[in-house]
Amino acid sequence: MNPFERVPIGTTDVRVARFGLGTGPLGGWPAALPREVGVATVRRAWDAGIRYFDTAPLYGHGLSEGYVGAALAGEDRSAFTLSTKVGRVLVPGIDPESLFAGTPPVHAEFDFSAAAVERSLAGSRDRLGFDRVDIALVHDPDDHHDQVLAETYPLLDRLRADGVIGAVGLGMTRAEPLLRFATEASFDCMLLAGRYTLLEQDSLPLLEVALRRRISIVAAGVFNGGLLVAPGPDSTYDYAPAPAAVVARARRLDAVCARFGVPLRAAAIRFPYAHPAVACVVVGARSPAEVDDNLRLLRTPIPAELWSTLKDEGLLHPDAPVPDTEEVTS
Repeated sequence: MNPFERVPIGTTDVRVARFGLGTGPLGGWPAALPREVGVATVRRAWDAGIRYFDTAPLYGHGLSEGYVGAALAGEDRSAFTLSTKVGRVLVPGIDPESLFAGTPPVHAEFDFSAAAVERSLAGSRDRLGFDRVDIALVHDPDDHHDQVLAETYPLLDRLRADGVIGAVGLGMTRAEPLLRFATEASFDCMLLAGRYTLLEQDSLPLLEVALRRRISIVAAGVFNGGLLVAPGPDSTYDYAPAPAAVVARARRLDAVCARFGVPLRAAAIRFPYAHPAVACVVVGARSPAEVDDNLRLLRTPIPAELWSTLKDEGLLHPDAPVPDTEEVTS
């Protein structure tokens, strides 16, 4: 597998590299990040060959988009793919409960109205410094299903038809609403965060529907919020302390990986690629060194016996495809 190969998103002309940079951590999660480090992290990804960058107004309340734009300024716009998100607008005022630290004096509020989506895209273009984004993802519309279908999606569909954006998708952490959306509108892609990972595969029905309907899946959150980095009593899972039972399962995964001399993180990055619905895996980083480390993990050889052992021990869904032993090239 070549992680820098660019593959189609749905039936559109948009193409994404098979390995992308997630920029949520650059927004100051779990701690504030200096601007120069944020920009250098994106720049390191570019220099390493990464050509897909996912961001959102929520990430650092605009900081992440600004870092991406600053790092990529001057590069050939046709040489890389940008996705950002709509459904949250930035308004004045500090949010004391924000996940992000060191943010400017604005906060994100849900708003899926057509007018807000247009404002959101305009703001994203300004912060990025580019006149277009390739993919617009509706961000966490868990409680806004009807409004998205009646108002948000029709606007994005028109913008797609007019060439203002190249593809329309959703970005969510829950598979159930995505399964509904998949059958009710013509979405090109779905960014699924933390729900198709080495730890959990309950979203397999969604991936099968996506495959049939030619909806590309972007697998994100492959470490389940940090749990699969180093599972322990202080681990986080979905931005909260990890339940003991979940930590125990992650430790069993880690033990099997250790038996074969494979870092748990390497298996976590490689696993989603085996499903044919998955076009791309997006992994976050907070420093240039983390970009390098993620690419090193991606290239780690993993024996087929590791995957079969995980299945034999009931740690993978019996229907989940597993990677072959093909080396990661480039």
